[in-house]
Amino acid sequence: MALLPLFGHLPLRARLTAAARDGRLPASLLFQGPRGVGKQRFALWLGQYLLCEQAMPSGASEPCGRCVHCRYAERGQHPDLHWFFPRPRLKDGDASPDDVKADLAEAIGERMEAEGVWGPSSGTEGLHVATVRALLHRASLRPAMAARTVFVVGDAERMVSQEGSDQAANAFLKLLEEPPPGTTLLLTSSEPGALLPTIRSRVVSVRVPPMRRDDVVAFLEHPAIASRLSRLPRADAVQRAGGAPGALFGGDGLAAALGSARRLLEAALAPATPDGRAERLKVTAKLGVAGARGAFSDMLDALTQLLHMRVHDLVQAGRDIDARRTAAAVPLVESAKGRANGNVSPQLLGHALVDALHDALVHGVRRTLFT
Repeated sequence: MALLPLFGHLPLRARLTAAARDGRLPASLLFQGPRGVGKQRFALWLGQYLLCEQAMPSGASEPCGRCVHCRYAERGQHPDLHWFFPRPRLKDGDASPDDVKADLAEAIGERMEAEGVWGPSSGTEGLHVATVRALLHRASLRPAMAARTVFVVGDAERMVSQEGSDQAANAFLKLLEEPPPGTTLLLTSSEPGALLPTIRSRVVSVRVPPMRRDDVVAFLEHPAIASRLSRLPRADAVQRAGGAPGALFGGDGLAAALGSARRLLEAALAPATPDGRAERLKVTAKLGVAGARGAFSDMLDALTQLLHMRVHDLVQAGRDIDARRTAAAVPLVESAKGRANGNVSPQLLGHALVDALHDALVHGVRRTLFT
């Protein structure tokens, strides 16, 4: 089994491969854009291009797909293309780099068996300190097979910084700032605002835009995709994808998170009346009292997505004041995500968030949580 082909993004492909051929490609890049537009697949494609033994020497704009480096990369098995993404915390709190690599190899194998199709990371998964240590260990080694090493770090905003180990965090920042010769780091994020500022300041950001409609159609017509979405009419799938077809593979968890996020957003937009306040209490009462990871964190991710979509719709409708208010509300959700990494009550955090969103969206009042 192998990864699906990369669909769309032709202008971005041309721009970055030209930079690579001219020696102008930055060593640390952040691919940011809506969830489901194919940022990780794009990063893996670029990694394959950088490792291909034919592409750059020949001036080609695509990996050749025939050399041994391409064949290994397309199967997720290249020893110099390291793919890191959020995973559940290993039971051993002091997991070794080999333990982390074995866990990731198993997860990559599962993605290959699913023909290169995967959904978003859940709220219980993260890039933990053991993962960062494993990445640093790999970065200290010479390439095993190619002339260079490429790291792809998916969903980089899920890097857990609260676990301690300032030494590992500082070493990762130094790696981003000054990678070893012949090393390229490609981070991806659907929520760049949730990234640590120290990370954002050390990478060059590249926007991966929504896919064009014809590229989405081509993606949906691939046999591996069509078989999974056979119950969804093609026109409905194209419309629901909205340029980000990967979002169609969130499963029931994503649907539940979007439903919860919509209810919370509707409550935040309710008028400042007794009925409106009652609705906000009703919505937050359903969030539970257990730790805020998991479903609650997924709901916050979906809420960020809904707010961005709302900004776009309001701009299109000419409602500039409401669009600015909505854009100003996004940092409130990002702040809640940071607090959700701790042992807090979803009810309490959700109540503070919906009140702050109400003030921002309805009254245009900017404030922080718990003020």
